[in-house]
Amino acid sequence: MSMFCYQCQETAKGSGCTIKGVCGKTEDVANLQDLLIYTLKGISIYAVQARALGIERADVDKFIMESLFATITNVNFDKNIFIGRIKEGLALREQLKQDILAAGGTLPDNLHDSASWYADNAADLERKAATIGILATENEDIRSLRELLTYGLKGMAAYAEHAYALGYNDPEIFAFIAKGLAATTDDSLGADDLVGLAMEAGKYGVNVMALLDKANTSTYGNPEITKVNIGVRSNPGILISGHDLKDLEELLQQTQGTGVDVYTHGEMLPAHYYPAFKKYSHFVGNYGNAWWKQEQEFESFNGPILMTTNCLVPPKDSYKDRVYTTGVVGFEGVKHIPDRQEGKAKDFSAIIAQAKKCPPPTEIERGELVGGFAHEQVLALADTVVNAVKSGAIKHFFVMAGCDGRMKSRSYYGDFAEALPKDTVILTAGCAKYKYNKLNLGDIGGVPRLLDAGQCNDSYSLAVVALKLKEVFGLDDVNKLPISYNISWYEQKAVIVLLALLYLGVKNIHLGPTLPAFLSPNVAKVLVENFGIGGISTVEDDMKMFLG
Repeated sequence: MSMFCYQCQETAKGSGCTIKGVCGKTEDVANLQDLLIYTLKGISIYAVQARALGIERADVDKFIMESLFATITNVNFDKNIFIGRIKEGLALREQLKQDILAAGGTLPDNLHDSASWYADNAADLERKAATIGILATENEDIRSLRELLTYGLKGMAAYAEHAYALGYNDPEIFAFIAKGLAATTDDSLGADDLVGLAMEAGKYGVNVMALLDKANTSTYGNPEITKVNIGVRSNPGILISGHDLKDLEELLQQTQGTGVDVYTHGEMLPAHYYPAFKKYSHFVGNYGNAWWKQEQEFESFNGPILMTTNCLVPPKDSYKDRVYTTGVVGFEGVKHIPDRQEGKAKDFSAIIAQAKKCPPPTEIERGELVGGFAHEQVLALADTVVNAVKSGAIKHFFVMAGCDGRMKSRSYYGDFAEALPKDTVILTAGCAKYKYNKLNLGDIGGVPRLLDAGQCNDSYSLAVVALKLKEVFGLDDVNKLPISYNISWYEQKAVIVLLALLYLGVKNIHLGPTLPAFLSPNVAKVLVENFGIGGISTVEDDMKMFLG
């Protein structure tokens, strides 16, 4: 096979992409992503030793974080960017090595190849990439656990990067990322050791989501109940997608007074819930749906699109000249807006200039969406919610967070939401909500039956709410609450959310539409037996299972 990747839910045949990624990445890009991860493992081996000597390099932490993020599904498809990152990583690895030696440290005789290999041209890099892929770990269970940990670290890095952009970071998170990556090279670690590391990743997953929550709310205020327009106006517009609120803030500042409107797409929808963005009268609303519909919706938007993070689908030629990437996002032939320089904002003048020449968006729907039910807002409604539970008006909560995707089987989630009894409430976060956030689900005593907390990282809010309800009802176990977890997953940020929930003690989580291909039968069995992890079946059967 020319490549092997099974990190996302839509992987070919439910087992692994071996010729070209279902996401659209080519074999050379897939292999170079593997080589970048391999390089990060070598850097991490040195970073762990350096920290033990009191050496901390912020540039190394930042490089590892951004490089992990760049390999998440649907982030970067540009071969040349990965070649450049690998070369930069090899240089940083050598610098760390010299730092260790200068501090009196010594290098082990049996240094792992990831910490010693070297190449300095593209052809040699591609040859090396073909030898170090996922399948190089022959033991299926060890491979499965190493990948579970690696994908959790990728998700952790993504959330750390969002917080970092707002000036928030935690050295302990960076230290664990390095520890985890280095551990995947250690053949002395058995299955139990790796399971332990995965659970430790869950701990730091909680920490990184709490850090990002603090970064977002400290900078932009606590999300509040908000009605979001899904229609259009007659001005030209810019569509911003992804997750990066700092990029949105700077774009709004630079488009103010230009006659150009700004619309959100996909996971950027929850930006409307933050008080700080409501002062911008040209911040019009949300256009379209989840990431996988962008080929049609980017076409009809007519104006330029800014991709700030993951969820880029390879753009069609008909609108490719209107797509801009920034941050770790990349696609060959697409215009890229460089990172901000110290103390300065990113320069969005090129995208604004193009927007002014474009026709207004074509309207594809009308109406409003209601969201903003992050933890502070829900806790403000706590008395109402608790009384509704005590009176029996609310009998059950369903956490239906996670990701949306292309597979037809994902229609299950919309059908499930619609079939739920009228005395149940859905707690959601992430783009999974696009399967049901336009349904008329009604309310219970003024409490909407769909409570949207925000982006995928705002799954933290759902955990905070659950823990608060446990406290209010005087329970000793979060699993005694009338809450069921029916979560859809797609990529690696969902992995760290899952590990975080497991660390918090949440059990009996159901994942769909399929269980991850990277879970070997034995690893899946451990998760089932220890944590009650399960899949989904039919709406009717699952309704009976959840509600009895």
